[in-house]
Amino acid sequence: MKHSKRYEEAAKLVDSSKDYDPKEAIDIIKKMPRTKFDETVELHLRMGLDPRNATQQVRGVAPLPHGLGKKVRVIVFAQGEADKTARDAGADEVGADDLIKKIEEGYLDFDITVATPDMMGKVSKLGKILGRKGLMPNPKSGTVVQAGDLGRVIADARKGRVEFKLDRTGLIHLPIGKISFEEQKLLENLTGVIEAIVKAKPTGSKGQYVETATISTTMSPGVKLDLKPTLALSAE
Repeated sequence: MKHSKRYEEAAKLVDSSKDYDPKEAIDIIKKMPRTKFDETVELHLRMGLDPRNATQQVRGVAPLPHGLGKKVRVIVFAQGEADKTARDAGADEVGADDLIKKIEEGYLDFDITVATPDMMGKVSKLGKILGRKGLMPNPKSGTVVQAGDLGRVIADARKGRVEFKLDRTGLIHLPIGKISFEEQKLLENLTGVIEAIVKAKPTGSKGQYVETATISTTMSPGVKLDLKPTLALSAE
């Protein structure tokens, strides 16, 4: 595969035989030639898990102290007192049957959906629409909550969070920020992600939980992370 001149220049900064400390890896990523847009910085993990084994599934939500560089739009499926709670907490849009109908008609201008348990029977009809975009409220991702928790969940969503899930090839891919972020902010976002994934280790996990970790930007070569200091971020 032929790469661009910019990619080849970026690749010269990386020793493919070396595993880098997280701070050093982020520094290398920041030094790479830029594209005309603000690239996303991504984390790629190869997990020592069998995605076919129900006891080895990993799914959760990781906090991003510095977000992903964009405003997060949150909508809430709620009714009655929960509707008022969600509006008071600053949700971008709140509704029940009306909001469901709006989405069925094509409305998708949001990043996170939250629902109270009593609404899930109705929201389930949106599975084909929201599911394929990873927007379906789900208890495992902390987006199906009681009315009393709506304020906290909406606030956390606005601060920045990202969902992670083991895919069918045993990998986890997720964004940790933008290349324009300061090094320390990217490191703190990376720390939040690593902490969440370590805590989510399934009971059925055997052997090495995380086998490899790599960071890259949307258009750059990957920089392999040294697992020992990377996983130690969760203990700092």
